[in-house]
Amino acid sequence: MTKFLLAVHVLAAIVAVGPVTVAASMFPPAARRALARPGNPRAAETLRLLHRICRVYATMGVVVPVFGLATANSMGVLGDTWLVVSIVLTALAAAVLVAFVLPRQTALLEAAGAGDEHEHGYGDGAGAGATSAAGTVPSPAAAGEGTAATGTPAASATAAASSATAPAAVADPRATVRLAMFTGVFNLLWAAVTVLMIVRPGSTTGA
Repeated sequence: MTKFLLAVHVLAAIVAVGPVTVAASMFPPAARRALARPGNPRAAETLRLLHRICRVYATMGVVVPVFGLATANSMGVLGDTWLVVSIVLTALAAAVLVAFVLPRQTALLEAAGAGDEHEHGYGDGAGAGATSAAGTVPSPAAAGEGTAATGTPAASATAAASSATAPAAVADPRATVRLAMFTGVFNLLWAAVTVLMIVRPGSTTGA
C-alpha cells in the first residue's frame, strides 16, 4: 500500500504541478507579446490557453498533498521535521498561486483583450482587485446613463477622461514583471519541496 500511495503521489506531482510551473513561466513573456500586438488573435489565444492550463492543473494539484499525507502516514514519518517543512512550503506555494499569480494573469488577459467569461471564476476577490487597480473601462451604456443622470458637461468630461486614461493603466508593462516575480517565487517553493521529498533529511531512508 505504501508503494502504491507513493507512486500515485509522485505521478500526481509530475502530471499536475509540472504543467502549472511550465505554463505559469511561459505566461509573462506571452503577455508582453500580446500587449505589444493588441488585437492579435493568436497571441490572445496563447494567453487564454496558458491561463486555462494553470487553472485546471492547479485544481488537480490538490491530489498531490492528499496522497502525500497518506504516504507519510503509511511510512510513519508524519512528525518528521522535513515533512512539516514540506507541508508549510506547499501551503505557501498554493497561496502564491491563488492569491498572486492567477489573479494577475486574469488582469493581463483583460489588458490584452483576451478575457473570457469562463476565466473570471478563479480568485474573485483578488482578481477583481487587480482588474480594478488596472482600471477597467466603463461600458458606453453605463457612461451614457451616468451622463443622463447628471446632465452636466463636467460629468461627461470626467467620464471621458476616465475612459481615456484607463487603457494606459491596464497595459502597464510592469505588470508582467511583477507576475514573473511571483511566478518565480512559486516555482522556487515547489523546487524546495521537491528537493526535500528526494533527500528527506532526518528520515530513516534519507541519504
